[in-house]
Amino acid sequence: MTSKTPPRRPYFGPNCSPVSITSGPFEVQQQWLASLTTSEVREAIRASPRAHRHQLPSNVDWATWVLLGGRGSGKTFAGALWLSEQARVDGQVLALVGPALHDVREVMIEGPSGLKAMGEAEFRPVWEASRRRLRWPNDSVAYAYSAEDPDALRGPQFHAAWVDEFCAWRNPERTLSTLRFALRQGADPRLVVTTTPRPMVALRRLLAEPGVEVTRAGTTVNAANLAPGFLGHLRRLYAGTRLEAQELEGQIVETDGALFRAEDLARAKGARPVELDRVVVAVDPPATAHGDACGIVVAGRRDRTAYVLADETVRGLSPAAWAGVVATVARRERAEAVIAEVNQGGDMVRTLLVQAGCECPVRSVHATRSKRARAEPVAALYEQGRVVHCAVLPALEEDLMALGSGEDGPSPDRADALVWAITHLLLEPRSTPRLRPL
Repeated sequence: MTSKTPPRRPYFGPNCSPVSITSGPFEVQQQWLASLTTSEVREAIRASPRAHRHQLPSNVDWATWVLLGGRGSGKTFAGALWLSEQARVDGQVLALVGPALHDVREVMIEGPSGLKAMGEAEFRPVWEASRRRLRWPNDSVAYAYSAEDPDALRGPQFHAAWVDEFCAWRNPERTLSTLRFALRQGADPRLVVTTTPRPMVALRRLLAEPGVEVTRAGTTVNAANLAPGFLGHLRRLYAGTRLEAQELEGQIVETDGALFRAEDLARAKGARPVELDRVVVAVDPPATAHGDACGIVVAGRRDRTAYVLADETVRGLSPAAWAGVVATVARRERAEAVIAEVNQGGDMVRTLLVQAGCECPVRSVHATRSKRARAEPVAALYEQGRVVHCAVLPALEEDLMALGSGEDGPSPDRADALVWAITHLLLEPRSTPRLRPL
């Protein structure tokens, strides 16, 4: 008689993250996967070289983890796995918030990658419809809430929360703030947000908050778990469009009237030239000395084309610390100059960079026009195909698509730095020697 438990070998199932290590008939594979504890699933993700690492939060100290993903990228699995781990502690009170109660039950709880599919059979939670809650055997519970009724979150208190499709909520900021006031149980209440992004102020403000860890993932990383031909068909229909960037790549694309188009950014991909005529590091310093983002972008020029080499933007650092990052990047890239906006810090910016050991010249630039006015000539260069991105730069591209959109959101620090770099490399008149006849 053969055993019903298959040998442990690499396995990547179609309805969940590639985390189990088994072979055999699909039904047996799924049974074996369901027998794993959530901690075993987590370890399998970390151990497998082909696993989806974006489905686990980083080890940094975060209060909110935001997973921005394309359709089918495994966002639901990631949120369910994380919340299931929180439920392992006896007596936890957890919150589940979706666009509507139907979405919470059908996707977050009973979906193929939902909470009821997590963990071994003896630890499987039970849905109590009359109380709109999920109960585990150890008396941990997760209550279901609809984003359509934010006031329902007044009164209860939670140890942790998972919210899904934040960008589909009717009133995202009000609902999220009400939920946060309820996260007051335990020593370290945390929040996980999984969503396909949209160009909305609420999301940009969320991403700019202190203590927020952001992960991005496109649909492609989870292609093995999707229907054959799904990605190919959609790419044939929407390749290079805003819809592809938003729904498949998981990027925040621009609103109507924004300067930088997803189509132009999709075309701006290429390899770094063997030699460059000039390399600069552009810096958009924080507006305050309290850890705001510091935009740092490396770009080079070859003939009449600019090449964006790296986005080294940092957040949460002191002035001396981000100046040290700039100096290190300038040395690594052998930059000929650092282009630094000095509207906020004046001569202090130059002093910080010199004290940090910046060896190349520091050129100060002043913003005398609006962001949109400064960015318009650079956007035209993208349309002409004269700017090439030599690395994967999703956060920078999101900032570019937000620049000039008219939204009252956080300052796009990365995009500001890039505009300064490209302006210096391609748009400023070059000095030429003047010859006087004898």
